[in-house]
Amino acid sequence: MPAAAGGDRGRAAFGDRTVTATVEATAASVPVRRNTFSASTAGVVTSVLGALGVAAGLGGVFGPARSLSIGWLLPLSGVSLQLDRVGGFFLALIGAVAIPVGIYLIGYTRREHLGPVPLAVVPLFVGAMLLVPAAGSMTTFLLAWESMAIASLVLVFTEHRRPVARRSGVFYAVMTQLGFVAILAGLMVASASAGGADRFDRLTGVSEGARAVVFTLTVAGFGSKAGLVPLHAWLPRAHPEAPSPVSALMSAAMVNLGVYGIVRFDLQLLGPGPRWWGLTLMIVGGVTAVYGVLQASVQSDLKRLLAFSTTENMGLIILALGTATLFSDAGATSAATVAMAAAMLHLIAHAAFKCLGFLAAGSVLAATGLRDLDRLGGLARRMPATTTLFGIAALGASGLPLGAGFVSEWLLIQSLIHTRTQSDSVVALAAPLAVGAAALTAGLGVATMVKAFGIGFLARPRSPQAAEARESSASMTAGMTVAAGACVVLAVLPLVAGPAIRAVTGSLPASRMNEFTGLGWTIRLPGLAGSIAPAGIAAVVVVAVVAVAVLMRWRARNNPASAELPLWACGADQPTARMQYTATSFAEPLQRVFDDVLRPDTDIEVTPLAESRYLVEKVAYRARIADAVEDRLYRPVVRAIRLAALTVARAHTGNVHLYLAYGALGVLIVLVVSR
Repeated sequence: MPAAAGGDRGRAAFGDRTVTATVEATAASVPVRRNTFSASTAGVVTSVLGALGVAAGLGGVFGPARSLSIGWLLPLSGVSLQLDRVGGFFLALIGAVAIPVGIYLIGYTRREHLGPVPLAVVPLFVGAMLLVPAAGSMTTFLLAWESMAIASLVLVFTEHRRPVARRSGVFYAVMTQLGFVAILAGLMVASASAGGADRFDRLTGVSEGARAVVFTLTVAGFGSKAGLVPLHAWLPRAHPEAPSPVSALMSAAMVNLGVYGIVRFDLQLLGPGPRWWGLTLMIVGGVTAVYGVLQASVQSDLKRLLAFSTTENMGLIILALGTATLFSDAGATSAATVAMAAAMLHLIAHAAFKCLGFLAAGSVLAATGLRDLDRLGGLARRMPATTTLFGIAALGASGLPLGAGFVSEWLLIQSLIHTRTQSDSVVALAAPLAVGAAALTAGLGVATMVKAFGIGFLARPRSPQAAEARESSASMTAGMTVAAGACVVLAVLPLVAGPAIRAVTGSLPASRMNEFTGLGWTIRLPGLAGSIAPAGIAAVVVVAVVAVAVLMRWRARNNPASAELPLWACGADQPTARMQYTATSFAEPLQRVFDDVLRPDTDIEVTPLAESRYLVEKVAYRARIADAVEDRLYRPVVRAIRLAALTVARAHTGNVHLYLAYGALGVLIVLVVSR
């Protein structure tokens, strides 16, 4: 069977309470040579745009604020660009993600056929994302935001011939447009309250009531793009169905712009916010983190698992932003600075390990045609480079030492447990609950990544496709290696991000009271007790591993009489793939513990032998875990909208005169209200 357009051929029906993946047999090991020139061009342009974004972003972070207005480019308002520390930080972050994705795209397209339209749209998508944090006015920002949304929607529809891809694309289109409406309404209220201001630097004098409305609308709009619960439902649908390089861009770069919107408008331009803003962000962030990691822990689809992991990490970032806002209002300025630094560092770390995770998942998909963990396994021998690189991504996502996400999560926990405002009852109650949410998220995150790595890459292959897999091309491996290098540097030497984080935290009202100068070889918290040395931990681990290896080699040389014995397999001749844990069985205990939240639909069918009902011929176990939020919130809303649409449709009789009367009545109502 020829490779499907877009490359991501593992088919999964995610609607109607189904998350199990069905697989098509493909000739995945045969490289596709079509569109080689287009692939090279798209990859090079994407990486060059990323490099330019990094350079411009770093210039904005460490240089003076710069602005540029082009009046003739857009009627009435023109185009206004402005680059300061906050915008430069996010600009550099997006560019850094685009560089390895562009390198990876060249080899990926040669192996997995992408049509000319997706190849042309990928650089446009990156360019639109780079324009969002560089916008200096509301008009320019909204134009760049909508361009980014349309480009990403086209890429999600790459495999539009598959019903599940079409459904996911339509779902994403509806959610992204609803989010845009909320953002548009919020910015209109802010502009009206500021006397019709369009440029960001003139957005002053907004009343308290207007600030509350703007905060509510923008958190909803930007939160939907960031994948915050309950507006997250598009993310685990759209990200798995997009081509893997696009999934990496969406999950490691685009969702960060949802965080950028909250930081820019709510925490910088309208900040510092009152404490209820902080509490709202903490609640939304904590619920998002816990729910996201719970869903990720029970997924058997590798890309869907990574998508829910994105929801989890966005929740941790929003939790940190809310913590900084609340603590700043309560007077705990040191803890607020540490929490803000944790949010910024976790943005960088998540971009690195999630980009690597999706690229590695795409490598597996290109080699096997599978993304179902229950059918993978044994890839460590067939794809050693991809296995090692995915292991680096999984370590970063788990939040363990030597992982890219460890230091940022450690900073968040330290800010919560070392706050010195115990006399404030709100802080005294919120901080321990936030610690519990962060700790539970970290623990479940470890289990999730152990499942993804251990079940998907180790042990024995559980399908012919996994048994016949082969390593990815040099371009794909190079792109993953660049992302892995960033993960290793952030895990061992987070001090490289120290100057940028210090510049950004110093420009935000919630964290500008204390300068975060302790992000060096030893991380010291400003005004708080606690320190850690990631490089020292790495050195100890390396020395321990080398010592164990030397000891084992010495023992083998000095005990030549030792014999190799066969692996004990409970009396069986040789262990087989059927004796291994699958992703479903691995997650079953967690599924039982959180049964009330996940609400799984399970069924066991026992088929006895025809000769005797006491002897079992086969046992079939089926588990389907739907998104509980989607079932309980989205489905009733969709039913209500459908009922309303049917009711309104009765007024559409096809009579033109009646339609003109409707229009006249509408104009009359608008005139009366305006008067």
